[in-house]
Amino acid sequence: MDANAIEEWTSGGGWDWRSLVEGKLPAVANICIHILVALVAYWIGRRVITWLLRFLRKSFERGNMEEGVAAFLSSVIKFSLYFVLVLLIFQFLGLETSSVVALLGSAGLAVGLALQGSLANFAGGVLILLTKPFLVGDYIMVGDKEGTVVSIDIIYTKLQMIDNKIVIMPNGSLADSNIINVTQQDKRRIDIGVGVSYSENIKRVRDVLDGIIQEQDAVLRDEPIDIVVSELGSSAVEMAVHVWVKKEDYWQVRWAMLEEIKERFDEEGIEIPFDQLDVTLKRES
Repeated sequence: MDANAIEEWTSGGGWDWRSLVEGKLPAVANICIHILVALVAYWIGRRVITWLLRFLRKSFERGNMEEGVAAFLSSVIKFSLYFVLVLLIFQFLGLETSSVVALLGSAGLAVGLALQGSLANFAGGVLILLTKPFLVGDYIMVGDKEGTVVSIDIIYTKLQMIDNKIVIMPNGSLADSNIINVTQQDKRRIDIGVGVSYSENIKRVRDVLDGIIQEQDAVLRDEPIDIVVSELGSSAVEMAVHVWVKKEDYWQVRWAMLEEIKERFDEEGIEIPFDQLDVTLKRES
């Protein structure tokens, strides 16, 4: 407070409140109007975002998208829309937003570098859930690992092997691998190869193999059945047997046919050549 103001106050004049209010009133009114418009814009934007999210969720459901992916995408889209809405409101109020965007960008880059491996697995999980190369319950083969898929998470996929071991595979490496989905189709082809001696009658061998196939009730009769000579090997004639079964009958039929082939060949006197090693001992005189 300067000397003139003190003198004016002490002389009984007091503050000129009317002039003070009239000078500040337009600025205060302008601020209030901006805040009111910002609140209205936020309310409208929130309603629009809610409607968009509801529309997206219904679209995800119609597209049979996995629940985990749908929830993740909904969260990301919701955060992004609210972030854009807040930035627009800040710009309308005249606040500086470039520094906030730069700060968030730097923070995102630092977090991305620190979690590079986890983000790769995360991206692989989203890709697997979106493209669906396999589902829970499918039997898949990846490299030297194979088993039944018991769960597909965002970061890892779990396989249950035949001996009941659980293999946890990172989705990043899984998404970059060659995946063989054994049970995606309703039926599978059983391929059995067996060698017979060159002295055997091929027609008789084929008849024996055909009789074994006819005894298997699970073999699909409306699918092709092949009994062919696949190769003339160095020590045996290689026969190939191809039959189709339902995917759930694959192993039982395969094991039964292999056992039956050995027993019937023994009964019919059909020779299955195998590698032999002759050892000659020399006695020194």
